[in-house]
Amino acid sequence: MPLRNTPPRLIRFPALFVTWSLMFLAPLLLSGNRTLWPALSFAFASTNALGAEPAPALNAKPAPLRPHPDALPNIHKPGEVDIPANVPFIVADPAKLPGIVVDETEAKLVGAWQYSTHTPPYVGLGYLHDLKEGKGTKSVTFTPNLPRAGLYEVRLAHCYNVRRATSTPVTIHHAEGDVTLRINQQDTPPHARLFRTLGIYRFAAGRSGWVRISTEGTDGKNVIADAIQWLPVDPKS
Repeated sequence: MPLRNTPPRLIRFPALFVTWSLMFLAPLLLSGNRTLWPALSFAFASTNALGAEPAPALNAKPAPLRPHPDALPNIHKPGEVDIPANVPFIVADPAKLPGIVVDETEAKLVGAWQYSTHTPPYVGLGYLHDLKEGKGTKSVTFTPNLPRAGLYEVRLAHCYNVRRATSTPVTIHHAEGDVTLRINQQDTPPHARLFRTLGIYRFAAGRSGWVRISTEGTDGKNVIADAIQWLPVDPKS
């Protein structure tokens, strides 16, 4: 029976094997030993024509959170908290929350704001407060990059205690206009003691929408700015 003409089988060599071959052969070739040229050619052929397997990619780690460069630093020591029972509700990594979350590290600050971790819970590194100064002149604006147009439930994150403002102005800029709410930041947020719902609004895709926390009419109390969450809402639900 006549033999069939079959194409040569592709041999795949691990990229690490090829790399080691080149490392050991290169010094000898540079010394003038031309008898090793065929071996070097084989190593290159293993990488190209013979289809070397790529080395496994390293798992990319997300960049660590960094404090907002325009905010004043935290003055409290680690573990110095006024409500220890709320420590388990801290969300250290905003990326682990559902939806689209904009932390204070990505927000636009107007006026002097200071970091703190004294009153848990909070999102990320901590939260910002307005130092009870410059009332009516300060704001923190959170702008998301929404993947698609549609309805979103907007949630505000803030810690709570008796030193917080009881009428913090929060403005939601959405596809159909602006809505300003007055938030009592002394009340316990209903979602994991951290988030409260500001309502459901329609947003365009991209970065045209935003939420702004300001300080007008909050004399004598601290305004808190931490994070805003956008949760997509199914219009059929």
